[in-house]
Amino acid sequence: MRFHVLRHHAATLCIAAALAAHPAAAKVISVNAATPDANEKLQEALILAEPGDIVQLGAGVWNLTDGLSLDVANVTVRGAGAGEGGSILDFTGQQGAGEGLLVTSDDVFLTNFAVLNTKGDGIKSKGADRIVYHKLRVEWTAGPKESNGAYGIYPVESTDVLIDSVFVRGASDAGIYVGQSKNIVVRDSIATENVAGIEIENSYDADVHDNIATKNTGGILVFDLPSLPMQGGHNVRVFDNIVNDNSTPNFAPKGNIVASVPTGTGVLVMANRHVEIFDNVFADNGTANVMIVGYRYEHKDPKYQPLPRAIVVRGNQHGKAGYAPKFPGGDQIAAAMGGSIPPILWDGAGDAVVLDPVGVLSLNLPDVKTPQSEAKPSPADLSKGTPPAALPTIKLPDAMEAKVR
Repeated sequence: MRFHVLRHHAATLCIAAALAAHPAAAKVISVNAATPDANEKLQEALILAEPGDIVQLGAGVWNLTDGLSLDVANVTVRGAGAGEGGSILDFTGQQGAGEGLLVTSDDVFLTNFAVLNTKGDGIKSKGADRIVYHKLRVEWTAGPKESNGAYGIYPVESTDVLIDSVFVRGASDAGIYVGQSKNIVVRDSIATENVAGIEIENSYDADVHDNIATKNTGGILVFDLPSLPMQGGHNVRVFDNIVNDNSTPNFAPKGNIVASVPTGTGVLVMANRHVEIFDNVFADNGTANVMIVGYRYEHKDPKYQPLPRAIVVRGNQHGKAGYAPKFPGGDQIAAAMGGSIPPILWDGAGDAVVLDPVGVLSLNLPDVKTPQSEAKPSPADLSKGTPPAALPTIKLPDAMEAKVR
């Protein structure tokens, strides 16, 4: 396991990137948390900022009643820290149900502040290419509750996304969520007490590594869903993560797709292709360390592909798992197998190669239209297939990496 913060590149690249990010005319706009009209002053700073500017948040607690928005490209929003004594944007008194902060512009750098108790999502970016989330905290401080906002960190419809060293707790859908995006890195982050810790949905080319996903309902989810503009999620690597004790009862509002995620799931792959799960440390996930399933819900999208394909599981460390399976019929299957099911659960749809030396349980449901009540569980050997060629490392633009050094 390698948790890393610094990544070394040539010093000349760092200097060049810094100069590009902060041209000579750039300015620092400082905003004070103690200002009586702090909400208005902070939003004003985000409106008046020009490309290259830094909006500097002072230390202290900001008691905000309205959500914030940024639609100016190449702006940095920097606080004095995400922990106690830092820049804390507290939305406990938020009047509307929107985001805490919404970003809709490119080349934005968000760093070193916290967002608490939003009525809606914590920090959302939409159509914001080359966005960097760094050293942030998004938290619902009362812990898991259905009334919490759905997503903590929430970039969508973007190309080049970096999420680095963030902490998210209490999201009623996903703590860290990336949807309908391309070229993604999620690393060195902690997701705890969310329904889904980290979720990659309907996205292409993602590396999820060196994270801790613990005490969620499900640790890391890789989904592809129907009826969305961007489909065919593929080329996702999940590696070098610690995925343990994902034991929080599912508290998602009914009707959400994640409301069906069984408590005690480590990594769940659904209807995606070319997904590699390797070199992770799994332990104490009561349903399964890894689940590989097809999409088994009604839909009317003729282009949708519901099967998982070319899934590879290799080189992982497996601790205790399968001792409290929370899918329908799981308790009976576990009892019949001596008290627990194997660490890897496959519904029988699509194809996968499992090279980890642990047991695999198949539900033998190759047709996703077959109801789960007709499952015929039995051990499966998925080690005989030939894995596809290894996926390449995701490379982000040098200017993005330079921002977090």
